[in-house]
Amino acid sequence: MLAVKWGHMSSTHGNKQKHNSSNPVQRALIAHFLRRVGELVVARSPKSILEIGCGEGYVLRALRDAGVRCPMRGIDFSETAIAEARDRVPEAEFLVQDAAALADDGQRFDTVLMIEVLEHLPDPNRMLEVLSRLAERHVVLSVPWEPFFRGLNLARGKHIKALGNDPEHIQHWSRSSFQSFVGDHFVIQEAPLVFPWTLVGAAVPH
Repeated sequence: MLAVKWGHMSSTHGNKQKHNSSNPVQRALIAHFLRRVGELVVARSPKSILEIGCGEGYVLRALRDAGVRCPMRGIDFSETAIAEARDRVPEAEFLVQDAAALADDGQRFDTVLMIEVLEHLPDPNRMLEVLSRLAERHVVLSVPWEPFFRGLNLARGKHIKALGNDPEHIQHWSRSSFQSFVGDHFVIQEAPLVFPWTLVGAAVPH
């Protein structure tokens, strides 16, 4: 089993804070991002969805609002986040679970999502190997688009001493380097522009 708690710190603090920001620019950027995630998922006509590191359920709520009606499961290591996700999306299933354990049990899902999680992991390559065992057809992944993400943090006075880098982010990808990283495991199908994030839809190779 992977010992890493997928986005645990961000899902219990930063992620919730981000989605509930009073900054109109940040709210607009996040709303646009969630719409693009929804479009990417809808285009894949998923039969079932697993979101790893689901936090408080904001992404799965956006998918429901976009018309996705297939079975959905969200997993996270934060019991607090999972409890809030159950309230936000009562029609989905939310569990405190480990992704690697699910893969070891042979569980599969048509489409697997990891939204703003990989940048928190010490071994993201190993995580993609887990995803390849969990996903039957598609994966949808996103990470901060560097160096622009850090630049925006600096512009609004966040993490000045770290030159705009969120201390919870231990991996950093440009748009091209993330597509190359994902492409080593999956077949890239779409990578829509959704500044300041890199968003990728990919197929499981057969």
